[in-house]
Amino acid sequence: MNTLIFRTAAPFIVAVMLVFAVFVLLRGHDASGGGFIAGLIAAAAMAVYSMAAGPDIVRKAMYLPPLSIAGLGVCLAAASGLPALFAGAPFLTGLWAFPDLGGATIALSTPLLFDIGVFLTVFGATTAIILALETMEGAE
Repeated sequence: MNTLIFRTAAPFIVAVMLVFAVFVLLRGHDASGGGFIAGLIAAAAMAVYSMAAGPDIVRKAMYLPPLSIAGLGVCLAAASGLPALFAGAPFLTGLWAFPDLGGATIALSTPLLFDIGVFLTVFGATTAIILALETMEGAE
């Protein structure tokens, strides 16, 4: 799909999809959503960008290779269970902290770290598959 309209609109579509992925990731603790769905949305954004600009441009735009991102996500998801062990609770027990940052209290939790790990894993693995398929398509 190499039309001028699509190539022009793709960066805006990708930006909206990535912002929506972050929204779904952060919303996942209160309602449906979370790391898995957000990772799929972000990977779909990379698929749109790959169709518009090509897989080589997407690989250059990403700071790390997609499979490295997936590996980082697995490590982060596993590491999110360690604070519970240090607190004397079972592995992957949810722990929350409420630091006060200049009058604003934010909630930090180990389930959020786990969801970010799942997000990175799904995003990295799915993006790697999409880019491999897109590269194979261009080889025909």
